[in-house]
Amino acid sequence: MDDVEPLWPLPWVRAAMGTAVLACLEHEELHGYAIAERLAARGFGRPKGGSLYPLLGALEESGAVEASWVQGEKGPGRRSYVITRLGRSRLADERESWADLAAALHTTDPEEARE
Repeated sequence: MDDVEPLWPLPWVRAAMGTAVLACLEHEELHGYAIAERLAARGFGRPKGGSLYPLLGALEESGAVEASWVQGEKGPGRRSYVITRLGRSRLADERESWADLAAALHTTDPEEARE
């Protein structure tokens, strides 16, 4: 897997990575490699397994995703991830929070940012 650099500073990417993973799973079940590919396509860079799989484990532990083993057609099985109802709710809440943050960064009136 080629390294793909993120479009934004790493602290921003790390802060948004959980939300980004949930967004990748919003419309279909994916395995880890496919999630990494989707993250790269969205501008988050391609995370290494050492950072992606612990995050997927934490999302699974929190109930935001469910994982299952899927037998491969031409090789070993792999874990596949699907977003849960709780994950969809979390994604909606986090998208709203990120939108609020972006709006606050775009305003020049501090009172307007709190509305």
